[in-house]
Amino acid sequence: MSTDLNEILEERGKRYGKFSEHAEATQQLKTVIRIYLRRQPVGFTDSDQREALDMICHKIGRIICGDPSYADSWVDIAGYAQLVADRLNGVER
Repeated sequence: MSTDLNEILEERGKRYGKFSEHAEATQQLKTVIRIYLRRQPVGFTDSDQREALDMICHKIGRIICGDPSYADSWVDIAGYAQLVADRLNGVER
């Protein structure tokens, strides 16, 4: 593995916590969402809604396992939600 990649992984670990812990938290959040989505009518969510929910879970995982004061994680959550809201209001991005 290159030194650059090692440096990136070290930096990310400091910012977001251990990947294994982040993965566990994120997968648990996604599992809860999948359970509830299965209870909804077929077609309850579109692909962009499901992907936004997945990415929001990913960002929440980073927040709760890493640095909760890193503003970019919060901005990303707002951004994914805004993309879906925009599409629902007729604005494709």
